[in-house]
Amino acid sequence: MEEYQKFFRIGQYTDSEAMTGCTVILCEDGVTGGVSVRGGSPNTRDTDALKSENNRRFVHGVTLSGGSAFGLAANAGVVDFLEKNKIGRDMGITFIPNVVGASLFDLRMGRSDVRPDYQAGYQACQAAFAGQVFQAGNFGAGTGCSVGTINGPQNAMKGGIGLQTMRHGNLWVTAVIAVNAVGDVYDETVGEIIAGARKVGEKRIGFSEEIFLEHYQNEAALFDGNTVIGCVMTNATFPKAKMNKLADLSHNGIARAIRPSHTTYDGDTLFVLGANEIEASFEAVSILAVEAVRQAIVKGTKAATTYGDYLAYHDSQSKE
Repeated sequence: MEEYQKFFRIGQYTDSEAMTGCTVILCEDGVTGGVSVRGGSPNTRDTDALKSENNRRFVHGVTLSGGSAFGLAANAGVVDFLEKNKIGRDMGITFIPNVVGASLFDLRMGRSDVRPDYQAGYQACQAAFAGQVFQAGNFGAGTGCSVGTINGPQNAMKGGIGLQTMRHGNLWVTAVIAVNAVGDVYDETVGEIIAGARKVGEKRIGFSEEIFLEHYQNEAALFDGNTVIGCVMTNATFPKAKMNKLADLSHNGIARAIRPSHTTYDGDTLFVLGANEIEASFEAVSILAVEAVRQAIVKGTKAATTYGDYLAYHDSQSKE
């Protein structure tokens, strides 16, 4: 059992025909939450409640979904599941779960008319409580993910969802990231781009930054419909303001793994959840969080499988 499972449950709903899905992170006892939105095209639910000056004390669930604006409907299924299981704020008349979420654009892959909905969110919660083993790649919110979309879908590659836990002593940080970027995925451990924009007749992959620069006077020509979303969990204890700062710093993991990152065409959003188990320095947790996000992006990309024109990392290696 991984450390995060002491406090958190992760469940995924996957529609492999429509190529969409959702991933839920549940914490029935409630944990301290934070959020940071760095991308220019976010699609989120209830993020204002996580602002340091507002009254939201605890979070009971995070929903990461495909489906763009339509995919936010999956949150309703998560809220209802938690209420039926008496998880949330006990108001006497009922339990009100605090559920936040973000969605990414995956409508160009599979079926655009099928998106994660109430049932998808509810079933992801059922999977979480049934002890579903996390699967990376084309699963959950990562099902319809793509990367390097700036040169069109026919020249893009397949993204996915990944999970990485970093440890130091009794401190741990776990990141779950759905990789759906307009830019390319860079693996700094090998010093190369592993997935991204392609060009016809070129063996090399990873032209996103070059294409951005080529179109510096024609922004309308660039490709939209992306977004990297994720959740960072830790057993460290911090107040809400520090959790929001940790969410902000965790985006450095995206910046290290996506080139370019946080563009106008991405809605990059990271949630952070703290289980309040141990005391730890903020700097130590930040270091682990950034690396967990970076590695989760790389792992999710490498675990993805080809769908149509969206070539996966492993298939691109075999063609070299």
